[in-house]
Amino acid sequence: MELDIQQIMERLPHRYPMLLVDRVIEMEPGKSIVALKNVSMNEPFFTGHFPHHPVMPGVLIVEAMAQAAALFSFEDDSEIDPASQKIAYYLVGVDGARFRKPVVPGDQLRLEIVADRISRALCKYSAKALVDGQVVAEAKLMCAIRVLDK
Repeated sequence: MELDIQQIMERLPHRYPMLLVDRVIEMEPGKSIVALKNVSMNEPFFTGHFPHHPVMPGVLIVEAMAQAAALFSFEDDSEIDPASQKIAYYLVGVDGARFRKPVVPGDQLRLEIVADRISRALCKYSAKALVDGQVVAEAKLMCAIRVLDK
């Protein structure tokens, strides 16, 4: 299963400048996903990180991995809609994060996420980000789903 940017925006509440997934190239609902983030010099964070040597902040790489995880976790569950204004999907834990190589303008992040455990309240994932086949970041992620009172 593949998703373009319009389909991603139907499933995630994030918008510019915080939408960090551009395309899904593989997805097995509830199991795994491979998504892409094209890193452009036009990203707003490059203005200050760093003006003479632009590097994508590691925390945003982790956020991109968490957004990719949200896309596949409930794709086959009609009762949970991550884009719903009544559901919040929070990144609540990051373990073992490692940043192996800087991500710079012109890179394409390949986000590979595998579900370790998915439930209606808490989800755990193993996540990797690669550029040109080399791992640039990896982490264990934990996300929580909350129903909002709105």
